[in-house]
Amino acid sequence: MAMYYIVYSLLWLFSLLPLRILYFIGDGFYLLIFHVFKYRRDVVIKNLQIAFPEKTEAERIVIAKKFYSNMVDMFMETIKMVSVSDKFIAKRFTANWDVVNAIYPTGKSVQVHLGHNFNWEWGNRVLVKKTAFKLLAVYMPIGNKIFEKLFYKLRTKTGAIFLKATTMKEDFLPYRNDQYLLGLIADQNPGYPGSAWWFNFFGRPTPFVKGPAKGAIINNATVVFAFIHKPKRGYYETVFSLVEENPSSASEQELTRKFVLYLEDIIRQYPDMWLWSHRRWKHEWKPEYGEILQ
Repeated sequence: MAMYYIVYSLLWLFSLLPLRILYFIGDGFYLLIFHVFKYRRDVVIKNLQIAFPEKTEAERIVIAKKFYSNMVDMFMETIKMVSVSDKFIAKRFTANWDVVNAIYPTGKSVQVHLGHNFNWEWGNRVLVKKTAFKLLAVYMPIGNKIFEKLFYKLRTKTGAIFLKATTMKEDFLPYRNDQYLLGLIADQNPGYPGSAWWFNFFGRPTPFVKGPAKGAIINNATVVFAFIHKPKRGYYETVFSLVEENPSSASEQELTRKFVLYLEDIIRQYPDMWLWSHRRWKHEWKPEYGEILQ
């Protein structure tokens, strides 16, 4: 795949630029994406109107602009990962690692549930070095073969094991008896809304996938919630919270409900850090989907 090596080489050269220069270039991209090409701007504004009807249009535009800036920053930071050292990222990505590491001596596995918070790519790179768990992560394959191979290489170069969401059950089987930490983006839109749990999320009926809670209960993996925030540009902090030590005694609905409430609270605190460009409310609730849970 000659084209892959050409793209990788170009990105590697580009990644050698200092981060401040990459941010400067990114600021130019931000202006183009937001003001000129208006990439998914209608989707972002519509989502913000649903989530924050109490805010003025001007306030929602401020959130949107910060969101686009953060999204472009993450893009540049991901490029930087091509050549940068683990030490470089570790200085800029901190967390209360003790919450996760305190679970390891118990012999239990862990599921970490988080939303689409920036910058999850740096988080994966750091976490694998900060814990004794075997790190597993579920991801959605990219349609473009070149970028699928590139991202897979970046994400697994430090030892993390990535499982395809499309074949997750089969890919997970070799590790089910290991002591693992499984990272899940738990706010994914379900492929079929009729098979999801429906909750009021920002006052709107919203489907949530059942898999994260179901997997935690079946494997009795300690459940930890996490979010990422950005103290300043180029620096991130993850906050882990222990939620359920013995999921086998919990219900899928209750575990999912806790995450829905947690996620909404975090988004309200850090609205510009969530991925507003995906259509979180694209599905309409129908009576045949079952009750809307509270």
